[in-house]
Amino acid sequence: MKTHYAVHIKAVFAIVVLVALDQLSKYFLAGKNYMKSCIGIQYAENTGAAFGILQGWNLPLIIVSVIVLAFLAYFYFKEKNKLEKAAFVLIFAGTLGNLMDRIALGYVRDFIAVGSWPNFNVADSLNVIGVLILVYAMVRRK
Repeated sequence: MKTHYAVHIKAVFAIVVLVALDQLSKYFLAGKNYMKSCIGIQYAENTGAAFGILQGWNLPLIIVSVIVLAFLAYFYFKEKNKLEKAAFVLIFAGTLGNLMDRIALGYVRDFIAVGSWPNFNVADSLNVIGVLILVYAMVRRK
């Protein structure tokens, strides 16, 4: 039984560390602009969702984020596959990091710039990596 709790403690620890990394990066890079070629830091405040859609929909995006967190927690505890659990942890941390911005600031701080791709942040990266791992695990399962 102790091992079971240890897995959950590790997941909570990972979420805390990842959210801290996200929030610290946003804090230290707020307002900064360092472009080198087509990759760099270019601060932006996003009041919408991915790719700048749904601009100004902060309250609905907060509500959706809370619902997503609840579903992720549910599926984390239901899931047995370690890879899928890891994916849920990454997506949970990414969603929570951006939710904290939405609640505290009314927007999400983005700063990673790559070519003409919309700016993003650590939390967005965690979400994308988590979803890719989840898709991989689901395809591998079949």
